[in-house]
Amino acid sequence: MAEGPKIDPMHQFLIQKIWDGPVFQVGGVTFDMAITNAVVAMWVGAAVLVAFFLLTARGQIVPNRAQAAVEGLYNIVDRVLVTPIIGPHGRPYIPYLFTLFCVIFVLNLMGVVLSVFSLVGVTATFTVTSQLAVTATLAVLTFFSVFILGFIKHGPKFLTLFWVPGMGVAGGAAMVVIEMISYFVRPVTLAMRLFGNMLGGHVVLSLFGSFVVALGLAGMSGGLSSLLFVPSALSFAMIVGLTGLELIVALLQAFVFTALATVYLNEVVNFGHGH
Repeated sequence: MAEGPKIDPMHQFLIQKIWDGPVFQVGGVTFDMAITNAVVAMWVGAAVLVAFFLLTARGQIVPNRAQAAVEGLYNIVDRVLVTPIIGPHGRPYIPYLFTLFCVIFVLNLMGVVLSVFSLVGVTATFTVTSQLAVTATLAVLTFFSVFILGFIKHGPKFLTLFWVPGMGVAGGAAMVVIEMISYFVRPVTLAMRLFGNMLGGHVVLSLFGSFVVALGLAGMSGGLSSLLFVPSALSFAMIVGLTGLELIVALLQAFVFTALATVYLNEVVNFGHGH
């Protein structure tokens, strides 16, 4: 019986060292500055973003399709998120939110494409946003940047965000603890949501890919085994459908992450007055 490529659903999530780098210790913690497949994937994502925006930044009277696509993405952040949630005071923060949206979307999209390549045995694949360390870094940087901005704009008064009026001293103090825990758990929920959605989708794609190969090869034995071509074809159809769904999820998860960041930013920008 012929043998097809061996498909390991978890291979695309493994960190692999490509080039050695300096190793040093700070406070008993070892830092290995080696270049890994994760680093290379993020470099590629950054290069794709820079190249795309450089190509679409050329001024012309009638925008081409690429420029229209960029305008559409920008309008998602501006007209769907920032303006309705924060209002006109949120416009200075659109560049950061738009950059955050584009970075996550491109990395998600790369993950979907590379996950499809892994179905045919290409091993040099890596899904960046399926790594909790990456999504947690994005979440923590976003959340604490917003938190620090709150102190810069409002000073210690910003801490009253955690005080629930009308609860009395004892009840208010208890609610402060609960509110602070709820507030600082937000980066965890941000990171886990993006990580879980991308990880789960890619694993399911790889599993259906293994069904296509295994059932197809078994069907080549002839006889009644030929009936296995039917579930093999159905598995392939599932891959096609799931790939389309993953493309939608790639955009949706970038939108959700940016939307939640916008909500957190709204608490700072409109702190102390109604929106």
